[in-house]
Amino acid sequence: MSSFNGDDFKGLRITQLDDDDEEQAPVEPINVDEFDDDDDDDEDDEEEPVILGFVESPKFPWSSLRQLFPNLAGGVPAWLDPVNLPSGKSILCDLCEEPLQFVLQLYAPLTDKESAFHRTLFLFMCPSMSCLLRDQHEQWKRAPEKPMRSVKVFRCQLPRVNPFYSSEAPKHDGKDKPLGPGAPLCTWCGTWKGDKVCGGCKTARYCSPKHQALHWHRAHKIECQQLRTVLETSDSVNNGVSLTQVQKAASKSLWKEFVLINEDESEYDTEMSETDEVAQPMVVSKREVDEQMKSVMKDFEGDADKNSWVNFQQRVDKAPEQVVRYCRSSEAKPLWPMASGRVSKSEVPNCKSCGGPRCFEFQAMPQLLFFFGGSNERESLDWATIVVYTCENSCDSSLSYNEEFVWVQVYSQTT
Repeated sequence: MSSFNGDDFKGLRITQLDDDDEEQAPVEPINVDEFDDDDDDDEDDEEEPVILGFVESPKFPWSSLRQLFPNLAGGVPAWLDPVNLPSGKSILCDLCEEPLQFVLQLYAPLTDKESAFHRTLFLFMCPSMSCLLRDQHEQWKRAPEKPMRSVKVFRCQLPRVNPFYSSEAPKHDGKDKPLGPGAPLCTWCGTWKGDKVCGGCKTARYCSPKHQALHWHRAHKIECQQLRTVLETSDSVNNGVSLTQVQKAASKSLWKEFVLINEDESEYDTEMSETDEVAQPMVVSKREVDEQMKSVMKDFEGDADKNSWVNFQQRVDKAPEQVVRYCRSSEAKPLWPMASGRVSKSEVPNCKSCGGPRCFEFQAMPQLLFFFGGSNERESLDWATIVVYTCENSCDSSLSYNEEFVWVQVYSQTT
């Protein structure tokens, strides 16, 4: 499969890190904003070109480093601005007040906006299904009410000349380095800024008292004494992590890390022959995915939901391993699994920073949970789709990370 680049689209330069063991292809832009189709509700209308995202295990230890502007799912994020990270209550689930867990990030720069030469979207969520069910009610709230969310998305963008990265494209040879270190990260989750330091070893750092307590009881109680006698190596930064290593989180509850690659959905418009389907390596077979997806039909009530699900399933069946659908356009629409629980374009709140409209940019598919190792238990995390809307102008603000709008459909609305 190819990386998130191509000749048909403009504005999305998502780099593929691992297609070739010997030489990496140069990054090409993807055009995503040259669309003029009418936005109707009819399913038969001509639709915007969609880019599909798929997961692969990283082939190299350096595949997920931030200086390569990677596309990731699971594990820990590769922060674009590595210093001015989200902080305070923005990193917490508003419902249970636990730190959010990293889901995925997409490198989606805009070629027609200098300040967004580098641009990445970061999706986080609380792993608690009970919080997600409560979120279903909260996401309908609008100002002046403040919604309590368990799913959040942040947008970060940088000009080509910036304090963190070279203005030259990375070589993807394992030797690329950023211009300097980032903020120290939480030793437990490896995700959020570690602004709290262990009083014993003065080495371990934490984003929250909760993660400090978890690490202490799981491992750090023994490690702390050992760390007091060990000096950090001279070539290490960021809590002992060098510029050519990925932060290793102590927590074992993070989702498995993948890199994301892509294909244009149009590549799947023709039926695959039986030979081709057998020949294509798949982590999860099409039959397994189909059986899992069809099992949720019992949760739907009414013909509208069932018809919507049939359309959703037929579209997804073309590439059953897709975990992301990307199409940044004011005319683009998500692929909704259900008729109920949708948000209309008029109901999407305007950008908090500039007051301008937001447009659909991407959605995370339920198949991602299969790769994360999700279970079918009733209390296990599950979603039908997670839809992300971002500022149509991709505006600049004083914040490095601007929170955008995310909408979640779940299979059952029962709380």
